[in-house]
Amino acid sequence: MQSFDTLCIFFAASLLLGLTPGPDNLFVLAQAAQRGKFAGIVVTLGLSTGILLHTLAVGLGAAALFSTSALAFNLLKYVGAAYLLYLAYQSWQAAGNSPEQARVSGVSLKRLYGRGIVMNVTNPKVSIFFLAFLPQFTDPASGSLLPQFFLLGVLFILSTLLVFCGISFLAGWIGAYLRSSKRPERILNRAAAVVFLSLAVNLAFIQR
Repeated sequence: MQSFDTLCIFFAASLLLGLTPGPDNLFVLAQAAQRGKFAGIVVTLGLSTGILLHTLAVGLGAAALFSTSALAFNLLKYVGAAYLLYLAYQSWQAAGNSPEQARVSGVSLKRLYGRGIVMNVTNPKVSIFFLAFLPQFTDPASGSLLPQFFLLGVLFILSTLLVFCGISFLAGWIGAYLRSSKRPERILNRAAAVVFLSLAVNLAFIQR
């Protein structure tokens, strides 16, 4: 087990990373603004599940595959980019719907949770980042590394929940105001589509 000081430093660093603008918090912001703060929180839970999977991948050594295999890296990132393009298309289509149609075509919480998982898991950069970041806060002399990686993953998830739920509440409040009339709602949906499109392009062109 790592020392308390080491864990505190890791948690503080994780909070700062969560506050830094990036694909995940932009994704949460767009979903919460478009569908409400609870949607943003559910997406955050999905992202947190993805973080746990990345943590396990690092602990088991599987994450090293994405730093050594160009095929695995590119395959995963293109799957993620294609999914984001699909979300961009859905949001753009929703901009043309009436408020009644938008309510009928709403996304279930299960699908929102799945979106968070897919968004996080299909970004190979996250695995590579964790592969470089987490080992700095482990100590082989303190015992098995897998429990240490798991503890770090839990702390990283906690920091993510704190930051991203805050983003969800703020974006949800702004989105609720904009959704109160038809034209701002269309603008909001199109803005979300642009965010998803930019995330897709960014993911498609990232390099190892």
